[in-house]
Amino acid sequence: VQPARVWTAVAQVEGRVVEINPRLRDGEILPRDRLLLRIDPVDYELILAQAQAELAELEVQAQNARASLAIEERTLALTRKDLKRKRELATRGTTSESAADEAERTMLSTRIAVQNMTNTLALIPTKRRVLEARIAQARRDLEHTSIRAPFNLRVAKLQVEGDQYVTKGQRLFEGDSVDRVEVVAQVAMSALRRLFIGHPDLNSDIERLSERLPAFVGFRPLIRLDLGNHTAEWEAEFVRFSDTVDPETRTMGVVVAVDKPFEKIKPGYRPPLSKGMFVQVVLRGKTQPDRVVVPRSAVRGGAIYIADADNRLQRRPVRVLFHQGAVSVISEGVGPGERVVVSDLVPAITGMLLAPEVDEALTEEILASAGGES
Repeated sequence: VQPARVWTAVAQVEGRVVEINPRLRDGEILPRDRLLLRIDPVDYELILAQAQAELAELEVQAQNARASLAIEERTLALTRKDLKRKRELATRGTTSESAADEAERTMLSTRIAVQNMTNTLALIPTKRRVLEARIAQARRDLEHTSIRAPFNLRVAKLQVEGDQYVTKGQRLFEGDSVDRVEVVAQVAMSALRRLFIGHPDLNSDIERLSERLPAFVGFRPLIRLDLGNHTAEWEAEFVRFSDTVDPETRTMGVVVAVDKPFEKIKPGYRPPLSKGMFVQVVLRGKTQPDRVVVPRSAVRGGAIYIADADNRLQRRPVRVLFHQGAVSVISEGVGPGERVVVSDLVPAITGMLLAPEVDEALTEEILASAGGES
């Protein structure tokens, strides 16, 4: 048994652990969103406050720059008028050329001031985005100083204590999901084959394969736990197949799951399914109707013996679909209602007269095997 989800708590910021949940101990079960520990947030609060202050200062600078730009643009308009007037006077000879040149220098100086203010305002949005990104990062770091349970979990592998200084990326503890557990059962490929006989083709694209696979497979898994004088059982659900086949044992991992195992506890009869517990998984497939089932011992050398309508012995070659336990499933060679000879006749001569009797005990055994677990 293993948890369906395992969460590893990793410190995303560094600092001293200033608060730790008193129940943060190996084996404790904690609910979702419960505060587990807190890293000292003071440094990150200061970084956030500093970035917010710089952003406020930038807004003031932007207001001042816009006001200064309006003044300089007005000054530039006046210097242009003055330059135009002095150029006209210099042309008529009523003023000197040096006076016109001085007016032009004044106008150019004002234009430079306007350009500087325009450039300052153009950089304001970029500086604002940088400061907003710093504020967002500071807030994110501040959020990361508090570690909460992402789901209902059981604490495992605790590696941190109160007042301990932790670094960024340090593993603190693990949390195992308690809402769902999984069991990986290694099943022989030959056994899995029996459960798919008679199924239609899946014919599904790769994107829908995972969605349709549980319904297509139709497994009804059962988990069993031997408690000595009692066997506990849980109804499970098929989840998926594992990604590899064991090359030595030719087995494939079949993953089954049980939801809310702690809600299914029955004191003295059904304990909680806990991590590391060894259990047995029984896979039951879809019902295969209209199958001919005979005792496995009745199949001899690819044939069975039949008592015909005249109670005469007939040897009938058959095709075995598969063997399972004490029964054999026949696909060709014998049909419903025919009487199969289960006794070991010596000698077995075709056409010999028989005195058949129904083996009631074997009949009940075969019926139970045919209608039971697969």
